[in-house]
Amino acid sequence: MKLHQSDTQKYQTVTGYDETGVEINAERYNYSLIVLPEVAPRAWNAPTFESITAEHFDLIGAENPDVVILGTGARQRFIHPKLTAALTLRRIGVECMDSQAACRTYNILMGEGRKVALALIIDANEGKSA
Repeated sequence: MKLHQSDTQKYQTVTGYDETGVEINAERYNYSLIVLPEVAPRAWNAPTFESITAEHFDLIGAENPDVVILGTGARQRFIHPKLTAALTLRRIGVECMDSQAACRTYNILMGEGRKVALALIIDANEGKSA
């Protein structure tokens, strides 16, 4: 049996995560971003959980994913259903989880060949005391 190494670099894989950012294919990002398996990560203008609007999800919906995994930071938070109503009408699921769980779930679904979108909120001020 002849084995060939697969070209995994064409897929955007989470290779690391901490409180201040995420690594996609070993490249560091310290701002909120959208990650799709076959598209380079791009900045997502959602600097905090509280800043998210329906328009933020419209941007993701334009990619026609099967599911959106929303990483809400250090703790799991739930988005109001009215913000994701347009996705729900299109039968696009939205799952909210803490960002570490979101990264792991994205990698699993991406590895299964699912059309998944990872939306990560990287809040530079999260966890800092006032």
